[in-house]
Amino acid sequence: MTMTDFEVDVLASGSKGNSTLIRAGQTAILIDAGISCRRIVQGLKDCGLEPEDLSGVFLTHEHRDHIAGLDVFARHYSTVPIFANERTWAQLPVRRLLPRPQVRVIPRSCSMGNLRIEPFRIPHDAADPVGYEIFHGDEKCTYLTDCGIITKTVELAAEGAAVMVLEANHDEDMLRHGPYPPALQKRILGKEGHLSNRTAGQFLTSLAEPPAEVFLAHLSEKNNTPDIAYQTVRDVLRECPRTREIQLYVAQQQEMVSNVR
Repeated sequence: MTMTDFEVDVLASGSKGNSTLIRAGQTAILIDAGISCRRIVQGLKDCGLEPEDLSGVFLTHEHRDHIAGLDVFARHYSTVPIFANERTWAQLPVRRLLPRPQVRVIPRSCSMGNLRIEPFRIPHDAADPVGYEIFHGDEKCTYLTDCGIITKTVELAAEGAAVMVLEANHDEDMLRHGPYPPALQKRILGKEGHLSNRTAGQFLTSLAEPPAEVFLAHLSEKNNTPDIAYQTVRDVLRECPRTREIQLYVAQQQEMVSNVR
């Protein structure tokens, strides 16, 4: 069993597509739809769910690796509401193809079944990117990827979470000596880019109440490996008594990773 009320199933995460199922009690939501509709549906079935069991799909931002399967999924399963903020919706051509009742602009906070979902702003080079705090009773799950730097808002969203999906995008040495041109390296390392493995680990050690479980997510295909991400973050966590016992999972691009035992 998971250490928390939250069952987290990362259907896929990485440079080529991202989608995560989060459940607590009788409520299930999907964060992002960056893989094919077929893979999303199969992933849900593998978790014992049908697409219609979802209370909603919540988008973080409009980049393709987070929305690639949205149009087909939304048209096939029109009873499942799709949530995003106004500026993100404005960047999505698919919004013109969906029935208006299916498209919902997420407020500062909304309740879905026994979950409360609150978006928070993150620094990334998109229209209005967000992470999510998901509450179930006294517990919280925080979802944070595609984040250039740790802001006070991000810190507050992570503090006290029981479980967290956290970006560990790249190894800095691999990035600097890898195939990416200097301009792309600069973007990734910049304030609106992506968190490195070491930054992710240091962020966790900075928290007064760090999570019990962490999924390392959105690993770069060219500038990271699962083993390097895990070992780098684990080495940082060992330096702090509060974080030595964190259960780490490494999300994968081609297979589901779950905290359900």
